Amino acid sequence: MRENKFVLWFSEVTIEDVPIVGGKNASLGEMRNELTQKGVSVPDGYAITAAAYHYLLEGGEIDKKIVEVLADLDTHDLQNLADRGERVRSLIYNAELPADLKEAIVSAYRKLSQEYGEKNTDVAVRSSATAEDLPDASFAGQQETFLNVRGEEALLEACKKCFASLFTNRAISYRFDKGFDHHSVALSICVQKMVRSDLGASGVIFSIDTESGFKNAILVTASYGLGEPVVQGTVNPDEFYVFKPTLTQGFRPIVQKKLGSKEVKMVYADDGGSEAVRTVPVEEKDRRLFCVSDDNVLQLARWTAIIEDHYSQNAGYFKPLDIEWGLDGRTNDLFILQARPETVQSQLDGSVIETYVLQEQKEALVTGTAVGAKIGSGSVRVIASVGEIKNFQKGEVLVTDMTDPDWEPIMKIAAAIVTNKGGRTCHAAIVSRELGVPCIVGTGNGTGALAKVKEATISCAEGEVGKVYEGLLKFTVDRVNVEGIVRPKTQIMLNVGNPEDAFSVAAIPNDGVGLARLEFIINQYIRIHPMALLKFETITNPAVRQQIEELTYGYSDKPSFFVDMLAQGVAKIGAAFWPNDVIVRMSDFKSNEYANLIGGSFFEPHEENPMIGFRGASRYYDPKYSAAFALECQAMKKVRDEMGLTNVKLMIPFCRTVAEGERVVAEMLANGIRRGDNGLELYMMVEIPSNVILIEDFGKIFDGFSIGSNDLTQLTLGLDRDSAEISHIFDERNPAVMSLIKQAITKARGMGKKIGICGQAPSDYPEFARFLVECGISSISLNADTVIKTTLDILETEKSLGIK
Repeated sequence: MRENKFVLWFSEVTIEDVPIVGGKNASLGEMRNELTQKGVSVPDGYAITAAAYHYLLEGGEIDKKIVEVLADLDTHDLQNLADRGERVRSLIYNAELPADLKEAIVSAYRKLSQEYGEKNTDVAVRSSATAEDLPDASFAGQQETFLNVRGEEALLEACKKCFASLFTNRAISYRFDKGFDHHSVALSICVQKMVRSDLGASGVIFSIDTESGFKNAILVTASYGLGEPVVQGTVNPDEFYVFKPTLTQGFRPIVQKKLGSKEVKMVYADDGGSEAVRTVPVEEKDRRLFCVSDDNVLQLARWTAIIEDHYSQNAGYFKPLDIEWGLDGRTNDLFILQARPETVQSQLDGSVIETYVLQEQKEALVTGTAVGAKIGSGSVRVIASVGEIKNFQKGEVLVTDMTDPDWEPIMKIAAAIVTNKGGRTCHAAIVSRELGVPCIVGTGNGTGALAKVKEATISCAEGEVGKVYEGLLKFTVDRVNVEGIVRPKTQIMLNVGNPEDAFSVAAIPNDGVGLARLEFIINQYIRIHPMALLKFETITNPAVRQQIEELTYGYSDKPSFFVDMLAQGVAKIGAAFWPNDVIVRMSDFKSNEYANLIGGSFFEPHEENPMIGFRGASRYYDPKYSAAFALECQAMKKVRDEMGLTNVKLMIPFCRTVAEGERVVAEMLANGIRRGDNGLELYMMVEIPSNVILIEDFGKIFDGFSIGSNDLTQLTLGLDRDSAEISHIFDERNPAVMSLIKQAITKARGMGKKIGICGQAPSDYPEFARFLVECGISSISLNADTVIKTTLDILETEKSLGIK
């Protein structure tokens, strides 16, 4: 009977065998059996079954002794927990493995070694608990893992330690919190051929965005060497987001790449010492480069999509996954090392949108990678080692170098967590998400910077960058149930500038993006004037040259840096709102704003009134800027043609005359962007009175329009909207402005053209929104925080007007 066998090969088990071989082994067997023919590579190995575990414990009546030891267990008393855990582990570790069990383990190891053509092949010995990896309980990391295990004696020793690790302090505490009976959980062991990722790279993949729950993104993390440091949080890995829908259509949609610091790597310790692996520093030049190629990332993403699709079809519902992978440095071959259900985002109720908003502003003491989108505050407790966790009090802010599963008893009572090390797939990040505790990882200096701070507020509600502020700052929590909200006939779209927010805000009911600005991406991600990249050799200022060299490290062709970063920023927004339209406005910096970019002062004129000067369309065909505009066009082609995000449409700002519009369209065509190709639509901002007066002529060269009410108000009323002295005159509701808006809408709709508006006025003034609906506007584009309120207002307006 299979249930009583001590060893089962991966080829002998499927996902149905969790009770016999645990979640990890069952998944590996399933993938070896079902997915290798689809190209997914999984190293071979075998399971030491739960029957072997029970055989060991029952033989010496160890199971009965464990019951006695745990009879007065108190997981809230850390000393009690530590004492009981130590006693149980000693009982198991000091037990003698029965001879027939030894023989079964060793015989399988010999066969595996023979399969790979080695005498004593290197294997990983991992736990596979029979309750592990259930969708609502992530046991991952609760038990021990042993890497680079070679030889029969070393294997048997590792197996005993693995059996004993079912009762680590953290595992006992975790099972208690999740309501699992200690005696209903058995341990199977995974013995798997190692991949020489110590000579290559490895990491973790999530088939869903870990922070927002966005289902169409695959997050790949990667670092040099073996994968344990990524999981443990001792390194900040490289991160890559890949967009599933166009990936499966054959495109190359890496929509974001983020370089990790990758200070250390875990490698084989082939020096005759007692340790099988060791951690060594990564050379500076390697740290500053991505550790895997785009081709590697895309291959891993394709496999992830195949694996997720297989498990989802079997389950009958969407089943996102948490996957470990390795790149063999000798052969450059990729392998999937394990796959288990994602246990946080897949369990959340997507019908309720929860928004944390900080009500006070201060200078941040520390920044890092935000985990989740919550805010927490409390007294600060800096803890240097696990031995000090007994001092931690409920409701405090935990600050430490990094966490591992031993820290879980205090993580669950923390108000927030801050670590020096780790990325968004490290232990601290994974557990914090599951617990719903705000967490900032990879701060670098959190323990030092907060050593003398008594109280702090930890904010993960400001994008991907988490911030730590001194003191207990005020914040609010807004919860909105969006289930069942009817869509109005008037499209409600979003204004989005920051790609970091895109996946999160896309969860708000919407009809796409009416205005995606390039300025934020250029300011925050690129920071360099495009002409300074194109004419780098002409820049003689040493400090400016050094800044540019630093930011473009790894790019021999510096303009490519601008194209890649701009494309990724736009692509992430395009992916977030797929398949709805995302209307991207080409750059609209004023000359003084361009001058503030690195190297910008060498290429920008001084203007007395840049608000109505060298901006928008007039720059695109001008010899002083046209080469830079060509880079913008290259970036947009990359988004649409290489990544497949054809929902991205383009919009031209501040186009003063029809002739200027024609020149811009010709300039775009010269750069390979043709209106109509792959459904490409070109829009124009309506923000100058001439745009309204001649809108029918502009309509011959553009597919649609978006009213920029701020500039239109400025130029209609003849005021500088940056001037504080006359700000009291600025009002979009002025009859002259409203008359022009009504004309624009009426004429555009008469031509069968789409026309929207992207401004704050409709959300600030309900009567202005009503006016727009009455005029027949196609869409209203809003900032995220006003969408729900304005949607409900528009629904009421349409109802009162009889619009269905």
